[in-house]
Amino acid sequence: MVGYEVQEHTFSMAGTSWHIRTLLDGAQFWDPEGEAAAVGISEEGWSHFGRIWPSGLVLAEVMGAAGGHGRVLEIGCGLALAGLVAHRGLIDITVSDLHPLGEAFLLHNLALNGLPPLRWRAVDWSTLHPALGRFDTIIGSDILYEVQQPAQLARFIEHHGAPGGAVIVVDPGRGQHGRFTRLMEGLGYDCVQVKPAPLRRERVMTFRQR
Repeated sequence: MVGYEVQEHTFSMAGTSWHIRTLLDGAQFWDPEGEAAAVGISEEGWSHFGRIWPSGLVLAEVMGAAGGHGRVLEIGCGLALAGLVAHRGLIDITVSDLHPLGEAFLLHNLALNGLPPLRWRAVDWSTLHPALGRFDTIIGSDILYEVQQPAQLARFIEHHGAPGGAVIVVDPGRGQHGRFTRLMEGLGYDCVQVKPAPLRRERVMTFRQR
């Protein structure tokens, strides 16, 4: 593949083996047309989309464990493992990310796993997208790592979350979850936090409107 190298991983999850194309090297950078730079993705952050992060694995497990999520949107999906798991479970899900290679990797991983097409949207959740609509459940993993993101995400949820809906965020403790929780409480959400295992850093934060 021109410009960057890839590999395939196999994960066992939700009773199924998942074959996922990832970047070979987490320090790669390839942006010959400046597409990533145009949407604010730095050279240091370019490769983040192409890795399976621990929080993404936890979110995928959450989505594989239960149904009844209604219309679902995954934001900052990266390689969209959680979205693929939900899609196989017949959950009505749309996956979204800002990275210019995200859709190409999604199409390849759908084919690797024998799955039908899955809705993809190029979404920058620091802004609003009137045509996107509202969703019963909004999910994301490891999306609270910069100081401005709690306010951006809360505003996005305020405009794109359906009344009475839920938000599921898996966070590895990067330091912004407390601010985000307070902002969500101000929007009328209650939060329940669960750790998937006592020694794991990740926490599953489930927000539901009162």
